[in-house]
Amino acid sequence: MPLDSIGDSSPPVRTARLASALRRERRRVVLGYLLLAVAWIASSDAAVFAMVGNTPQAALWQSGKGIFFVFASAAVLYLVLRPLGRHLLQANARLAASEARHRQAFTGNPGPILIYDLQTTEIRDANPAACQLFGWSREELLQQPISLLWPAGAEAQLAARIEQLRQHPAESCVLRSALQLRDGSMRQMEVRSNAIEVDGRPARLLIVIDRTAEDEALLRRDQALQRVDEAHELARIGAWQLDPATGLAHFSPQIYQLLGRRPPQVRTWHPFEDLLVPADPATAGMAAQLLAGMRSGGPVHVDVLLPLLGMDGRPLMAHLRAEHGLDEGGQPRVVGTLQDVTEREQSRRLLREREEQFRELVRVLPDGVIILSDDHVLYANAFAVRLFGYQGHALLGEPLHALVCHAGLEGVRAQLRDPPPPASTGHAIVTGMQRADGEQFQAGLAVGEVRYGGRDCHLLIVHDLSGAERTRAALENSNRELQAMAGRLFSLQEDERRAISRDLHDDIGQAITAIKLSAWAALDEADHARRNEDLEQIVGLADSTVAKLRDLSTLLRPPQLDALGLEAALRWQAGVLFRASQTELLADIQPLPQRPDNDIEQACFRIAQESLTNALRHAHASQVSLHLRDIGQGRLHLQVRDDGEGFDPMGPRGLGLIVMRERAQSVGGQLHIESAPGEGTLVDLHLPYRAGASPAEPVET
Repeated sequence: MPLDSIGDSSPPVRTARLASALRRERRRVVLGYLLLAVAWIASSDAAVFAMVGNTPQAALWQSGKGIFFVFASAAVLYLVLRPLGRHLLQANARLAASEARHRQAFTGNPGPILIYDLQTTEIRDANPAACQLFGWSREELLQQPISLLWPAGAEAQLAARIEQLRQHPAESCVLRSALQLRDGSMRQMEVRSNAIEVDGRPARLLIVIDRTAEDEALLRRDQALQRVDEAHELARIGAWQLDPATGLAHFSPQIYQLLGRRPPQVRTWHPFEDLLVPADPATAGMAAQLLAGMRSGGPVHVDVLLPLLGMDGRPLMAHLRAEHGLDEGGQPRVVGTLQDVTEREQSRRLLREREEQFRELVRVLPDGVIILSDDHVLYANAFAVRLFGYQGHALLGEPLHALVCHAGLEGVRAQLRDPPPPASTGHAIVTGMQRADGEQFQAGLAVGEVRYGGRDCHLLIVHDLSGAERTRAALENSNRELQAMAGRLFSLQEDERRAISRDLHDDIGQAITAIKLSAWAALDEADHARRNEDLEQIVGLADSTVAKLRDLSTLLRPPQLDALGLEAALRWQAGVLFRASQTELLADIQPLPQRPDNDIEQACFRIAQESLTNALRHAHASQVSLHLRDIGQGRLHLQVRDDGEGFDPMGPRGLGLIVMRERAQSVGGQLHIESAPGEGTLVDLHLPYRAGASPAEPVET
């Protein structure tokens, strides 16, 4: 078969038919010619001898008869062979046209195609697309082994495959392999191999498809899906879908992990309410209503917060979203997400608490705080309202020129237009102000820029200078009131914690212990093994619940503080905090000559607890030292030092440091904190043994 006709079965079939017809016609012509010659010779000789009697005349007739036979047979052969020759020429022309078309299809095919000899593995032909892909010219590829395109190290595998094809030459195969280009780079290819013949020898036709871009796209898709899963894990969110007809739901692995369960190995459908355990009866009723709505078949739009319980009993706040949709098969489904927003909700609650604390601080601040927008009052604290002689909210909306005397108005506006940097000091201006009744007074003004109500505003802090001593006295009185309020607040918190600890330990603990005893009693009864297993689970749950309640009680109010005193409580707290930490603790807790008052012990313990917790959580310290000792004069000294990252004392302070300072001041102590970035932190506390004792200067240590 010619090389140019590779890939089409019609030319070989037509060629075989033509050869068969030629052989058949050749036999018919030869046989007919022989029969005609024999018949002519026999009949003509008999006719000549019958018609002519003498021999010379008969010989002449015989010669004429032979000449006639030659011309007649030549004419007959011409007439017989003429259609056969015409048919042969037409078939040859069709074959040549077919070979030209297939050669054009081979060379013009946009896909790379190669042909190699199956016995010698030499490349016999390659179309332009193959040459362009592999970077070789057609002349360079011809007579080269097909192994030229395979990377180093794949020779044995390629030889085994070729040997298999030699044993089964008619076999077609498809394989994926990395092929090597002329520049040495590798491309992932799909190779389709089919059997052909070239010049009567077995060969293979290779159709090469470059799958590199497809594989890279699949890899990018897998990486993107992996990043999505990682994002879901970081965001603590998972997807689910519900079949409204059955009420069964399928959950993503992230949801199982959020709920403290092990994800199943195969896709599993659960009843929706089995996996999501409500934390209280009200949530259970809400979940039942939501499930009924999702199974109703109508439009679904769910966006709620649900308090749930994990498998370990841990409460969590879940954000449940759902919409009506379809699955891959077009079946109706309710699809949604479940996100653990426990930390977010706690952060929001903390933020609200801090905002309330900030508002309270601004409210009791002994300076007027005014926020201006377009030279009009947008906010004013209670002190500013009283300072300017207004009632209620009458100050809101007042223009700036109603508060500042005419002589100092332009200076105040200039300060507002170009306020000093936040870190600068000494930029307060003194100007005349006026109250609602027209009375004027001198005030020191500090200005700044703030965001309030979603817009840029100006902050104006007004300090009344008309009675400095009166203001100082009021400030001291306010500070004493604040300290008294803080001390009372801390005392109430400790009393409440003690009460909660006692209730949890005495009431709930005894109730759970009773459950445990009842469960053990049930084990002694003759019953089924299933009941025994259930009762054993009840016992285990009771044990763990009692342990959790005991731990909670200890965290709320360590019993060592009441039973054994401050020294034992500090040792216990330090041991609990540093038990699982790699940070080294150097504890030097000396016995105190007398036991401090309850308020003193509470303040000292809580300040030490906060200091140690800050060193572990924020300082990233390698070593923390804790010292407690008596320093005489009816005072004790607590010191916590770490070698951690430290902080800028002039920067923003956390609420924990403020609470520590308030605790110390509320019981007549002094708290001193030294720190610098990269130089660790020192918390130095001096407390009296008796609450209400007059403060004394701290002893140098």
